[in-house]
Amino acid sequence: MTAPRAHGTVTAALAMYLAWTGATWFFDGRIETLLRPEAAGDRIVYALGVNLLLGIVGTLWLLRRFVRRDGMEVAMRSGFGPPVRTLLAAVAGLALGIASYFGQGAPSTDPAVVTNAFAQVFVVSAAEVLVCWALVGATVEAALRGKLARLATPAAAVIAAVLFGLYHFAHSAPFDTWPMVALLTVVGLVTGAFFFVSRDVLGTAIFHNFLGTFGVTQALAAAGNIGALEALQPALLGTAAVTAVVLLAGYRWVRRRR
Repeated sequence: MTAPRAHGTVTAALAMYLAWTGATWFFDGRIETLLRPEAAGDRIVYALGVNLLLGIVGTLWLLRRFVRRDGMEVAMRSGFGPPVRTLLAAVAGLALGIASYFGQGAPSTDPAVVTNAFAQVFVVSAAEVLVCWALVGATVEAALRGKLARLATPAAAVIAAVLFGLYHFAHSAPFDTWPMVALLTVVGLVTGAFFFVSRDVLGTAIFHNFLGTFGVTQALAAAGNIGALEALQPALLGTAAVTAVVLLAGYRWVRRRR
């Protein structure tokens, strides 16, 4: 990739990151949507509008444009490889995610609670993986490859993790604090390691989502509200299912030739 083209690709990726972060602040941080249980409408807009449409579909559209312009290597680098790789990465993400959840202390072992919590954060996790790693991380890595050679991947992983941490300033409390941003940057380094090793979006989203599941269940347990997730919630499960379908369809769309 030529230097001007690489610069333009990174600029477009960062523009998407800023748009998604700005929309997150407007529909969550600005009005503290996630702190208002009664704000069902605002939650739907945040989940489906900001994350599903802008974060996921918008990023897939941008990656599709990059693939059509620069070739199938972009799809592979961005985590949209062949089905076998996706299957193996999904199994690895599930296994490592479960191990991470229980290894950190498992605030709840109730299958319904864990399922609901996983479903609740999946749309956000998928958008985070797509924007921060599949889009920004992979394009920054490609742009740095000519200058840093083997150091391009670690540098891109660090940049993606820092941007992931900073993105949380756009959220409601307690995520918009420096200690939380620092902690989530470390979480981003772990997610980035999985992404750059597996080179798969779905597997990374599953793994990353278990880290979010732990955070949700821990917060609910601390607040004494874990009982709110003891019955399976169709709305949460439906949102997660739609997210999974869109994500899987994105593999074919991004990789489709002219």
